[in-house]
Amino acid sequence: MKKYILAINPGSTSTKVAIFKGNENVIQKNLSHSPEELEKFEKITEQYELRKEIILAWLSENEIKTEELIAVVGRGGLLRPMPGGTYEVTEAMLKDLNIGIQGEHASNLGGILAKAIADLENISSYIVDPVAVDEFEEIARISGLPEIERRSLGHALNIKAVGHRVASQLDKKFHEMNLVVAHLGGGISVAPVKQGRLVDYNNANEMGPFSPERTGGLPIGDLAKLCFSGKYTFKEIKTKLRGKGGLTGYLESNDARDVEKMIENGDEKAKLIYDAMGYQIAKEIGAMATVLEGKIDAIVLTGGLAYSDRLTGQIKEAIGFMAPVYVHPGEDEMTALNEGVLRVIEGKEAYKIYENEVKVND
Repeated sequence: MKKYILAINPGSTSTKVAIFKGNENVIQKNLSHSPEELEKFEKITEQYELRKEIILAWLSENEIKTEELIAVVGRGGLLRPMPGGTYEVTEAMLKDLNIGIQGEHASNLGGILAKAIADLENISSYIVDPVAVDEFEEIARISGLPEIERRSLGHALNIKAVGHRVASQLDKKFHEMNLVVAHLGGGISVAPVKQGRLVDYNNANEMGPFSPERTGGLPIGDLAKLCFSGKYTFKEIKTKLRGKGGLTGYLESNDARDVEKMIENGDEKAKLIYDAMGYQIAKEIGAMATVLEGKIDAIVLTGGLAYSDRLTGQIKEAIGFMAPVYVHPGEDEMTALNEGVLRVIEGKEAYKIYENEVKVND
């Protein structure tokens, strides 16, 4: 009897797998791969056979038969720029994943593995809201310098997943709502979601609020001086911007829980820096609200930092006048992948086809 959906999320040294029955996460595991196993492959995508066999062994260990699978879904990779949604894995998609059309990344294995396992039982394979999601309106791409274009790069999978959940919570359709969703994690993405589309958002690596490890946007004149000061190499500057910026740069910790303990112990500097992060997040939410001309059904706070009542409370106090605020803490990519497939299976959403141009399955 077919009853399960297998979700696969490849990382650089591990493959996260989960079995779902409807909305229930039946079992989940992070399958680790040793450097010795992986170093013999020149390209990441060449690892698919090894990873496939490890996944099949895991299924067998847990007495899950492939003939019990309804569908298989993988994390989407660096494909051509594309609208969000749930996509069937096609030969055109496999070709671009294998050649790394926009670069090599472990997530490229998601669609490849999903297709390989699904084909064993002649069932459907999918990806959901891949890294390559690009729904920017053209005006959002203009940076102010002709040589540089603003790029769509953020936490599309989680942003869309919580958008769907809030829409369901409000008994509305996601594609008929306007939302501002703030993903608060190691990087921070704030997105205006216009009738289901991510029409703009800050590149969490380079712009917007600072975060536990990243600087966000900086005064560019002073940054240019720092770059040409002779004190740092290009690699060292990159590390300062992403890895040693934000809370880490000021307080030598990237853990918000540690920072909150500092504050509880009377550390005034920690309080100032933490409050400044909340201040910048609230400002970015206000900026993105203007993209929607203030016509907002809800504001959503999500990601790991959204577990902090102190931080979300500060943000809600600053932006609550604009729209109702909902907090959905955490980032569960496996659940998001499963939900994308369920929407297709339940007829709530049509799957899309990835070709030279993306087509919607009617």
